[in-house]
Amino acid sequence: MFDALRTGGPFLWLLLVLSVVAVGFILERGWALRGTMIRPLPLTNALGTASAEDLRSLALARPSPLARLVILMLDHRDWSKIDNAEAVQVLARQEVAQMERGLVILEIIVGIAPLLGLVGTIYAIIPIFADFGRAVTGDNALLAQGIAAALNKTLAGLMVAIPALVAWSYYNKRVELLSVELEGLCDGLLRRLYLGDLKSSETPAASVSGRKS
Repeated sequence: MFDALRTGGPFLWLLLVLSVVAVGFILERGWALRGTMIRPLPLTNALGTASAEDLRSLALARPSPLARLVILMLDHRDWSKIDNAEAVQVLARQEVAQMERGLVILEIIVGIAPLLGLVGTIYAIIPIFADFGRAVTGDNALLAQGIAAALNKTLAGLMVAIPALVAWSYYNKRVELLSVELEGLCDGLLRRLYLGDLKSSETPAASVSGRKS
């Protein structure tokens, strides 16, 4: 492996850097997007029964996207339901953007790693074929070894891109599912807060994720 890096030129080193960056973001997003980090179970279970004071205490004890949304709703209880829902919607967009942080880096790595490997392969093959006539009359094994070494860069690019693509697809779906869960939980709490306001309860709550159902 180290011999391949030593003889592989700058392209393999760039792919190695990309692989380290990809692994770092994969591990970080895997930790950050755990369900207990986004919607702690004690707070989630208390949304349907606990008092406002208990909900505030639970939210302050375990900071999370759901906790910040709950605190916002409780702080704005004196607002109308539609105004409170709009404020929650704005904050929810920010929370979703935070959950998506780093995914764009994985997307970039998915796009450029195979291309970088392909460019490295072409860059290594050009001098081989430039000297093709001499190689044919000489040792063909050297020609085959040179082509094989050049193709290693394409393989390396694919090996970096494929795990990054799997992680990027999984985490995008994970963020989507978590945002839908947050939307449902916040809608339920809004209904509880304004249960006695018949006029406001007739107005549908705004979507927390900012998307139409």
